[in-house]
Amino acid sequence: MASRYGIVAGIDVHKKWLYVVIAPEDTPDTEFRRLRVGSTTRELQELADQFKVAGVKTVVMESTAKYWRPVWAILEGSFELFLAQARSNAAPHGRKTDYGDATRLVKRLRADDLRLSYVPGEEQRDWRLLTRTRAEYQQDITQLRNRLESLLEEGRIKLSGFLSDLLGSSGRRILRSLADGQTDAQQLASLADPKVRASQAQLADALNGALTAAHRMLLRQTLDKVESLERQMAEIDAELAVRLQPHLDVIRRLCAVPGVSVLAARQIIAELGPDAAKFATSANAASWIGVCPGRQQSAGVSYSDACAKGNRPMRRVLNQCAWAAVRTKNSYAQELFRRLVPRIGVNKAVWAVAHYLVRIIWIILHNGVEYQERGSLANQTDKLKRRLEATARALRRHGFSVQVVIPQPEVA
Repeated sequence: MASRYGIVAGIDVHKKWLYVVIAPEDTPDTEFRRLRVGSTTRELQELADQFKVAGVKTVVMESTAKYWRPVWAILEGSFELFLAQARSNAAPHGRKTDYGDATRLVKRLRADDLRLSYVPGEEQRDWRLLTRTRAEYQQDITQLRNRLESLLEEGRIKLSGFLSDLLGSSGRRILRSLADGQTDAQQLASLADPKVRASQAQLADALNGALTAAHRMLLRQTLDKVESLERQMAEIDAELAVRLQPHLDVIRRLCAVPGVSVLAARQIIAELGPDAAKFATSANAASWIGVCPGRQQSAGVSYSDACAKGNRPMRRVLNQCAWAAVRTKNSYAQELFRRLVPRIGVNKAVWAVAHYLVRIIWIILHNGVEYQERGSLANQTDKLKRRLEATARALRRHGFSVQVVIPQPEVA
């Protein structure tokens, strides 16, 4: 019986060279056609032309660093493409060759024994590039903030102990003045906003230090880097606003979920897609992200239920959303968190809330519905009904005949 893949090409991708195997159906390994081609645009286009001449229908390659991306871009639209995770195509130790890797890709694809990666369309890949780059810039700013604090500590300045945000408006004015050479502690303290909780005397005492010329130069450079990154982040935000304009309704529905901000909603759409069409169920989405219990089983015994390492950007966003959700008063997420903490601890309870958020997000994206809060304030009647039904079941187990009747609210 013919395979649904037809003639398959397997590509072992490297930075400079591609090792290619073209495998017709019902052909032994020894008769596979083998090619070594370069990775420039011209050579990749020539490879695509050779695939068409050979009647190739399906192409499978390894996700090697970023080197697979230009190959994918050239072949996209002309062939059915699959991207295999490298570990699922591992060779026995001492028996690894480039053509052998390409051959195994073909064999394991036909045997459905490869772990394939989700590669979205070109438009969604651009969204991912923007949102992931913005997250990297934010991480860079965090590192620069830590560097600023280190410089201040070396100069015996304890400003961060009295300001909640070292890079807030008050902190920036003081830091700029320090970088410009101001040494008077009282003058520096007067630059703080009146709403700062610390008194002028406390601020002056914290700013009574000594920065060298080298410290001031590095302080100025670090502040310039922070402001440059913030300008670039603002440009990315503006570009995302334009690109995601057709999906404003999706963003609005996601933002109704406790803990999900506009920024988080954009990242979720970039990773899952505006309708999460790639994932048949919420469980598929949770497994792909790696936010559900894993399984390490042997001889009928499960040795670990630690989560798999899935999509890292989504795991990071969901963790942040979960922490925000558990702080949303009277939300179901907060109730779930409080119910789980005594049994499994804070960290696992937050991760369980993240799992809950994934299921909700998938329903909103996949079914196009609005979020409905199930917390205590939104559904006091439902909560009372569930509690009464649980009590009635307990009474029935002891032989009582009980019927639960919930009175309807009066209509004014």
